[in-house]
Amino acid sequence: MKPPATITLAMTGASGAPYSLRLLEQLLIAGCRVQFLCSQPGQIVMAMETDLKLAESPQAMQRQLRERFAIEDDQLVVYGRDQWTAPPASGSSVADAMVICPCSMGSLAAIAQGIGNNLIHRAADVILKERRPLILLPREMPFSSLHLENMLRLSNQGVVIMPPNPAFYQGVESVDDLIDFVVSRVLDQLGIDNQLSPRWGER
Repeated sequence: MKPPATITLAMTGASGAPYSLRLLEQLLIAGCRVQFLCSQPGQIVMAMETDLKLAESPQAMQRQLRERFAIEDDQLVVYGRDQWTAPPASGSSVADAMVICPCSMGSLAAIAQGIGNNLIHRAADVILKERRPLILLPREMPFSSLHLENMLRLSNQGVVIMPPNPAFYQGVESVDDLIDFVVSRVLDQLGIDNQLSPRWGER
């Protein structure tokens, strides 16, 4: 599997911001070009769950993240939720893959029903119609029947559903180990080589 050159990474308002931040870091380290989308609830969750308070505007957020990860300017681009002229909104410039991490149940439902009422949902709809990989990390418990039906509907369309459920067999010494396990599995799905977490049988 050829690793994707360009990835759209979206963050919605579900709990799990540390997964998103670590995944963004690892995608940039792997040399991927990242299109970052973050909903307003996602910004709130990021401030609650990490040491990072994201700037309000896409332009300021872009500068902030480029400085944080010390990367080339063209490796990370941030787009606003209503920026309909952004590349992720069109099949003519679609990314190689998209990950929504974490994915709220509201976003999952909108994508399952084909409702593109913001750039995150529209980008996912474009990825689906262009038959590109789409990975969702839904964070909720317990799942209702509606949640499960929406996940099944998307799974039947080829979407990878990855609830961020970390394992413990690799030896857990900190929360970071649990985060790395989940991020490692996402990178595996994208075909990106990584050694974030020990593999089964390595311990």
